[in-house]
Amino acid sequence: MLDHISGTPDGTDAGAERAHRTPLVQRVYQLLLTKISRGDYQPDEKLPGEHELASQYLVSRPIIREALRRLRDEGLIYSRQGAGSFVKVRVEEARPVGYSPVETIADIQRCYEFRLSIEPDNAYFAALRWNASALAAISAALDLMRDATQAHRHREDADFAFHCAIAQASNNHYYISSMQALKDHIAVGMKFHGVSLMGPNSGLAGVFREHQSLFDAIRQREAETARTLMRRHLEGSRDRIFEGRTLDLSL
Repeated sequence: MLDHISGTPDGTDAGAERAHRTPLVQRVYQLLLTKISRGDYQPDEKLPGEHELASQYLVSRPIIREALRRLRDEGLIYSRQGAGSFVKVRVEEARPVGYSPVETIADIQRCYEFRLSIEPDNAYFAALRWNASALAAISAALDLMRDATQAHRHREDADFAFHCAIAQASNNHYYISSMQALKDHIAVGMKFHGVSLMGPNSGLAGVFREHQSLFDAIRQREAETARTLMRRHLEGSRDRIFEGRTLDLSL
């Protein structure tokens, strides 16, 4: 009886610590996964060391180790004794979709038009199909955006991770492949959008609320609402970049 009682506080503390660590692990895991998926780290390229990653993401090294373990368990990275962690060559991956690069302002508008044709439905199906892991990935990206907003920063990587996580939650590999193929194109638009949000009348808080509302609709499985909110969000982002004056792309 005494052993059981004396063990309870330890177990409770350990459980509380795990509960605290889990969101941090998920956030680091999601960021590294996004970087690997979009090619920031190439196959067989060494990842930064634990100390560097811990400094970069402002977390402890045990958090980094757990995130790396998850990536390793999923076959995305491998370790070499004494050398660190490396991105795994994934020969089974399908050939990526190819799109022409963004070369003009008109191409940014075209990219938004294309995103508007697929991402609202990403959100619709994500609301219908998410599981706990998929929802946690969206939430982790949202947490990063919240931290950045509070620091008056716009993080394109967290923004892209949020949209990619929604595509993942849709459980439709065509949506997922399209988002990954568009990563460089979307990044250009997100950079311009980030610039438009800065200044004396910062729009960062309002844009974060758009993402929060979208997450809430997905979490509550309100599929039609999620689709509508995604469309409004993308239209708003486009209009902020172009100041409400889109280009005439008529032939």
